[in-house]
Amino acid sequence: MQASLKKYFPIFVLPTLAAFAIAFLVPFIIGFFLSFTKFTTITDATWVGLENYGRVFQEREGFVSAFGFTVAVAVVSIITVNVIAFAIAWTLTRKLKGTNFFRTVFFMPNLIGGIVLGYTWQSMINAVLAHYETTIAADWRFGYAGLIILMNWQLIGYMMIIYIAGLQNVPPELIEAAELDGVSKWEMLRHVTIPMMMPSITICLFLTLSNTFKLFDQNLALTNGAPGQQTEMVALNIVNTMFNRVGAEGVGQAKAVIFVVVVVVIAMFQLRATRSREVEA
Repeated sequence: MQASLKKYFPIFVLPTLAAFAIAFLVPFIIGFFLSFTKFTTITDATWVGLENYGRVFQEREGFVSAFGFTVAVAVVSIITVNVIAFAIAWTLTRKLKGTNFFRTVFFMPNLIGGIVLGYTWQSMINAVLAHYETTIAADWRFGYAGLIILMNWQLIGYMMIIYIAGLQNVPPELIEAAELDGVSKWEMLRHVTIPMMMPSITICLFLTLSNTFKLFDQNLALTNGAPGQQTEMVALNIVNTMFNRVGAEGVGQAKAVIFVVVVVVIAMFQLRATRSREVEA
């Protein structure tokens, strides 16, 4: 069996590698090259060196502020999504009635597209703010809160499913041994349950981190950066630079390269930090 797997391994892996190369690797290499050029199409690119990167960091009210706002949204969203999702997962594994129904209900928002969610929450938030004669576009704090609420609404159900799988994989004998030793529920959660489900925590932290940092369609539909560009996240800023500013395509591509590098570095640190805490069952 192992000999057969080794023999046919390239055949099975080739479609995935080809899709990865076509959809990500080749476009990234081309995009990396274009970030050092001035272009409108790939065929008319003119080399300008680091000029585009210099222009990126000169935009104090553009890319830099968008990155700061993205980090602010991501930090709060990552914490709230994972804490609430874990709490719901822990509750739904307590052998309560109707748990399958509640799992389905909590997971359903993840199936709705980001644009639809954005416009839906914009309408609901504006309906509430109408009583105060204002809108979500009037104050960046409304947009900030709205984006966090939207991310929680969309991601909690997905993360909940992963946490439920992790909780169900905790060895029952460990729980029984801890109970026999008189361990309190808090101590059991802290010293037994959480260490044993660190793989699930690693996955959920990575998914929430990547999803919040690359947020685009929800940001576009909910606030579109209003008021001004105060609620503009990085992905929306990059798209606006690429398609709404004449002659700034190279700058937009430089922003995209910087964005990818920063997110990859942050994700690698997160994976390394959480995986170091994983224990073998």
